[in-house]
Amino acid sequence: MRTVPGPTDHVVVVGAGLAGLSAALHLLGAGRRVTVLERAEHPGGRAGRLDLHTDRGTYRVDPGPTVLTMPELLDEAFAAVGEKADERLDLVPLDPAYRTHFADGSTLDVHTDAAAMEAEVRRVCGPDAAGQYRRMRRWLTDLYEAEIDRFIGANLDSPLDLLGPDLVRLAALGGFRRLGPQVARILPDERLQRIFSFQALYAGVPPHLALGAYGVIAYMDTIAGVHFPRGGMRQVGQALADAAEAAGATIHYGRTATGLERRSGRVSAVRHGATDDPAGAVERLACDAVVLTPDLPAVHRIVGRTPRRAVPLRWSPSAVVLHAGLARPRPEAAHHTISFGAAWESTFREIIDDGRLMSDPSLLVTRPTATDPGLAPDGCDLLFVLAPCPNTERGPLDWARVGPAYRDELLGVLAARNHPGLGELAGDVEISRLVTPADWAAQGLAAGTPFSAAHTFAQTGPFRPRNLVQGLANAALAGCGTTPGVGIPPVLISGRLAAQRITGSDVGTPRVRTRG
Repeated sequence: MRTVPGPTDHVVVVGAGLAGLSAALHLLGAGRRVTVLERAEHPGGRAGRLDLHTDRGTYRVDPGPTVLTMPELLDEAFAAVGEKADERLDLVPLDPAYRTHFADGSTLDVHTDAAAMEAEVRRVCGPDAAGQYRRMRRWLTDLYEAEIDRFIGANLDSPLDLLGPDLVRLAALGGFRRLGPQVARILPDERLQRIFSFQALYAGVPPHLALGAYGVIAYMDTIAGVHFPRGGMRQVGQALADAAEAAGATIHYGRTATGLERRSGRVSAVRHGATDDPAGAVERLACDAVVLTPDLPAVHRIVGRTPRRAVPLRWSPSAVVLHAGLARPRPEAAHHTISFGAAWESTFREIIDDGRLMSDPSLLVTRPTATDPGLAPDGCDLLFVLAPCPNTERGPLDWARVGPAYRDELLGVLAARNHPGLGELAGDVEISRLVTPADWAAQGLAAGTPFSAAHTFAQTGPFRPRNLVQGLANAALAGCGTTPGVGIPPVLISGRLAAQRITGSDVGTPRVRTRG
């Protein structure tokens, strides 16, 4: 593994998102002095915070990810400084992890427990499907075991680093064949196929085209389990930041990195200024090494150049998100609901190939107040409705005009499907906030997508943008644009991998256990 040469006593981490805070904790655990620069006034990055105020009180919104899996990786980060996740977070396991509704009127709850899920599959899909589910669970677990150490949790300097028994094992499992057909061979029921393959869209690729290796995301969702922190997802970033500061890190909020100073091919200082005064005074922060965690276009601006690629990066689809405060509770709705339309592969063609909105959308609806009622005023409820959509490169829509109409359309779709607790919402919405690709783009996210570079074969593993910066001997990257990729688990791992590039140490890398 290539590591940063020379002194690395003081490391500046740009960004107090989950990747940056993970890196900071692992660096602190390896004995480094750490300073973090964060442009917002709070930690968390995309897993930040949004408060919607009404006369009834405040809705505490999670504007970023709402699904938390693999909490063991949080333990790994906290353990680097001698702490435990449960000392700073109250993580609630969700059961069901998801409630899924289908166009034929059937409903299936997704359970982490194998026996409970087998019983649910037998109830909805029949006895043959129950045995097929067991096969799927074994396959996903085997995929995870083959991938976690060599392909997900390790720094890669070359495709040759992949050679070994794990590569042979992954190939034998079908990791380099297409995910959709692999799942279909095990699970003939189309409803189950969707449940165990829709996660590929998080990686920016439709299930029928994604590598089988990305079944590991379904492992994280359906076997490792889904959790929710009381107080909202914002608590994750806050807890990591508090642990970092307790271990000696200094975090400066409201500071935007604007550039780097160089000396003999090394970063000698990070230039930064007040976020709310971009034309104001610029300060310098001397350092021995730097970890850059913003989205790739922002990293390239800070570095001062964009690396050349034979083929330009392909960006993931984006999403429209509606945050809605409801004046009355909807206790029938689960914490996470997936509402599948009748269409499937055609929806991916619409948003990825055609640059159009889904004509028959599948939606993720999150009701965090199902687990923590305190996130909404008394007697109220909070909903998050996510609809995948084209990014701004594939579908340059006029979101100022399209957005309000699409909001009404999404509410109309849920009303027509009339899932328990989710029908006829419009009359109960007392406050809302719509987030579109235009808003993601305004935050500096490439192609207006919060999911960064798609996980195509040419952008996976050693072919993804590397976490070392060419021409700068002491700079590393972390975050969803680099290895291993998109999602809370990969982002937490990316912080540890960046720290290892600087320290050359295996400190804080215990094996993450599996569940079968």
